[in-house]
Amino acid sequence: MSTETTASVSTHILDTSAGRPAQGVAVHILARSGRAAHYGQGGDWQALGGSSTDADGRCKDLPAPPEGTTHVRLEFAVEPYFAEKQADAQQDAPANRDSGARSVFFPEVAITFAVVPGEHYHVPLLLNPFGYSVYRGS
Repeated sequence: MSTETTASVSTHILDTSAGRPAQGVAVHILARSGRAAHYGQGGDWQALGGSSTDADGRCKDLPAPPEGTTHVRLEFAVEPYFAEKQADAQQDAPANRDSGARSVFFPEVAITFAVVPGEHYHVPLLLNPFGYSVYRGS
């Protein structure tokens, strides 16, 4: 049995449209206590801080949730990442410019998950402009 009093969280993002890590994506972490099954009965979300993904797409320095946390939310700001990626692609191939259509269907991704004290939660995000998938990693 663990003697830790809080959970810990890390994440990484893989851009499946490019087949590589997504660098420079802002990630914010929030925490709350209470039960999610009864909305309004749980605690309010508390912003804990944030970071951004490194060259390997990893975000290892997220603040630890406080003692008593039962749920964590990771918020990923993916629209700026894809906007920059699209701008870079247009510089490389100006003939491929579209007519101003949005480059991403999901401008942000918010993932909420339950935590227990003493556990580490690694939550990878597999991302492309029109979809995403998450899972509990190791």
